[in-house]
Amino acid sequence: MSPTASNPDAVPLPVNYDAPSELSAMLDGLGLGMRKKYGQNFLVSGRARSRIAALFGVEPGARAWEIGPGAGAMTREALLLGLALSAFEIDKGFAEFIRGAYGSVPGFRLYEGDFVKTWRAAFEADGQPELAFGNLPYNAAGAIIAALIEGGVRPPRMVFTVQKEAAQRMCAAPSTKNYSAFSVLCQSAYAVKSVFDLSPGSFWPQPRVSSSVVTMEARADAVAHSGDKAFTGFTRACFSSRRKTLRNNLKAAGRPEQQIAAACEAAGVSPDARAETLTPELFSELYDAFGRLA
Repeated sequence: MSPTASNPDAVPLPVNYDAPSELSAMLDGLGLGMRKKYGQNFLVSGRARSRIAALFGVEPGARAWEIGPGAGAMTREALLLGLALSAFEIDKGFAEFIRGAYGSVPGFRLYEGDFVKTWRAAFEADGQPELAFGNLPYNAAGAIIAALIEGGVRPPRMVFTVQKEAAQRMCAAPSTKNYSAFSVLCQSAYAVKSVFDLSPGSFWPQPRVSSSVVTMEARADAVAHSGDKAFTGFTRACFSSRRKTLRNNLKAAGRPEQQIAAACEAAGVSPDARAETLTPELFSELYDAFGRLA
């Protein structure tokens, strides 16, 4: 068992995370401001933090990555569970605060900078984490999740707080309005589930939209080509205009019409179907069919 799991007093409480007034005073005292470009909204609901931590599903000592710790509310939850935690923070001011608050806790490591650019250093140093989690910036959630899946990291479990609209796209079933290339990217590698929603009042400052907590469990039967950037590009081309058929979207992407017809026939897909009707498995079969014709 991790020493922090057996001794909660080893994990500091640098600020009352449930009190926006105290967070604001702390930020003012340190000369830190909220940066809109980083989508900073802090989770000030202790109940919500406990519910999220309960979804982690790993044992004390497990390697975990936290993406965007901000002021460290969920960082503390993870350290209290005794996780060997690497945190990735893009904001220099908050990185300094996190380092000062938790830098002495056993098993904690901080990587400063954009996660999309810094995750590889952590991967090379410590290997694949058993868990990745974070309250993802609304404007960067897609890029962060894509970096994990396409980068080949594939933590067995991921727990993310994202904008509700993003969660709907991640979980959407074929033939629904929210089903997209992003749905295919997520579902080809993971079983995705939206577990519960969070109102704007759970955060400070309050965002204008609701959020959802999503779990992602790595699929033992991951779809062939899942995480392959060329495959992702292919699915995006298929979805480039939702009102158009596969035939028309793929023609616009430069595929010869005869090749489109032959590949669709080989995959058992109508070229007049729309992308939103195909499962991730069918996209993989269609991609393979084009590969055999190349």
